[in-house]
Amino acid sequence: MMSRETLMTITELADYLKVTRRTIYDWLKNKKIPAVKLVGQWRFKKDKIDEWLDSQIEIN
Repeated sequence: MMSRETLMTITELADYLKVTRRTIYDWLKNKKIPAVKLVGQWRFKKDKIDEWLDSQIEIN
């Protein structure tokens, strides 16, 4: 089971990745970022985001 600390909100993720909230919403719309919607709110698992970020660096 995930601990609450591993889940980030859109605002926390935007701060973590140093991008705007609008960028996060665009990525969600285009299914470019791993996310889960819980009770109508997007959440992001930090280890999945780190894996996704590593894969983006390797591609580019």
